Amino acid sequence: MPVIRVDLFAGRSREQKRAFTKAVTEAFVTTCGGTPQSVQVIFQDIAKDDWGVAGRLASDAAPSQAVDCVYSIEGKGPPVFLVHGIGARRQGWAGLVEHLRPHFQCISYDLRGHGESPKSEGTFGLDELVADLEALRTKLGIERAHIIGHSLGGMIGPAYARAYPERVLSLGLLSTAAFRTVDDSAKVQGVVAAMERNGIPQTLDTLADRWFTDKFMQEQPARIAARKRQVVETDPNVFLNVFHIYAETEMAPWLHEVQVPCLVLTGELDGGCNPRLNQQIAKALPNSELVILDGLKHAILIEASNRVAPPVLRFLKAHS
Repeated sequence: MPVIRVDLFAGRSREQKRAFTKAVTEAFVTTCGGTPQSVQVIFQDIAKDDWGVAGRLASDAAPSQAVDCVYSIEGKGPPVFLVHGIGARRQGWAGLVEHLRPHFQCISYDLRGHGESPKSEGTFGLDELVADLEALRTKLGIERAHIIGHSLGGMIGPAYARAYPERVLSLGLLSTAAFRTVDDSAKVQGVVAAMERNGIPQTLDTLADRWFTDKFMQEQPARIAARKRQVVETDPNVFLNVFHIYAETEMAPWLHEVQVPCLVLTGELDGGCNPRLNQQIAKALPNSELVILDGLKHAILIEASNRVAPPVLRFLKAHS
């Protein structure tokens, strides 16, 4: 059986690897003959700076093309990048920024294709979102910073720290996921499939139920409607693209490489980013602490930024 060993830059999702396997296999069969079933493709992750090694195949011909993301800066002090999640906006950090800006320079930005940031052509992956953050850091001339990410942002932060460890003071992983079981993955993939089958607007109530507690939905209908409006106003291709990244990214194989201090924080009732997964995330990270906020689901920044702020502020001060 022919064996093709392929070096990929770290951070590729399972879906990206499947697509690359298909392309490599088809190219081999077309050139050399045989059947796809007779070809075995083995992947090896390599560091981002491992360019130009003779004889290696790489998934990129050049570094990921960054998008010039729109950002806001509030406060003075050590810099903190705030990275939002799927279909959200940089303004979603406003409640937390109120607590942080007397002590820190808070830099929030819209992910590519979200809010005021431009879209890119075609699909993109976690590497491209990391490249956007690095481009923003370079643009602002910041040497080192804290990074706090929520949901998908809680995956972008660790991936960035893995690629650029010298640029990171600490990480905040808020309401994110890793170590998903087969059942966990099936549930989140089911949400993606429902959106692709029925449409995103038709799935909004399902998303809201995952994000907010019943009490908050009853008491704050305007804020629920505003969050739903953000989703609807996001290009559907972009929304599904980032939801696929969130659903298919698995940080478990490499989290142990992230050496900077980490705060792992989630809501007790968050179904997709539950305490069980976050306990494993905290255990895998060499230098971490875990905080579980009782009674909350996924949208902790909207529903309870006043409860998120104390542990985040304490953590940032301890590592500045």
